[in-house]
Amino acid sequence: FSNRGKQYEFCSSSSMLKTLERYQKCNYGTQETTVSTKETQSSQQEYLRLKAHFEALQRSQRNLLGEDLGPLSGKELEQLEQQLDMSLKQIRSIKTQYMIDQLADLQRKEQALSESNNALKRKLEAAGGWDSTGHQMEYNRQPAQAQADNFFHPLECDPTLQIGYPSGYPNPITVAAPGPSVTNFMPWMAGIEG
Repeated sequence: FSNRGKQYEFCSSSSMLKTLERYQKCNYGTQETTVSTKETQSSQQEYLRLKAHFEALQRSQRNLLGEDLGPLSGKELEQLEQQLDMSLKQIRSIKTQYMIDQLADLQRKEQALSESNNALKRKLEAAGGWDSTGHQMEYNRQPAQAQADNFFHPLECDPTLQIGYPSGYPNPITVAAPGPSVTNFMPWMAGIEG
């Protein structure tokens, strides 16, 4: 091997590394590109499949909301109606079960409160009886407050409530229908009959 020979140039450390790199690029580079091409095609097919599925779900959701029903056939509309009926039945069933559970819970609470109330009554009766007059709240007027609160004055009025017309006014029912009613309806209901 001479210094000028090709084998020496081929075997030198710098040229040997370059040669090996070129070899790897040529042999393994093509495999990497074929693998990446296959992965890209697979990813693209997966994307297209997911996109179609997403569009179908959106179309189905719009149909369930009552939108875009024009292009559907009679059979598709019937299937959509059945699907909505099934969903509604399931929702009503769950709601009914929830209300039954809530009612049962309230009944348990009522029973517990009733038992607690009975226990308290027995305890009061055993301790000396229940004095109903001593436990009533008084609703009398409050005593007059200090002079600083003179802004509010107690009203002096009769707290009774009168229902109906005062004694001096004529009753409109007796004025409108002085005689007995043949139909056994109140006179004010006469306009509702027919």
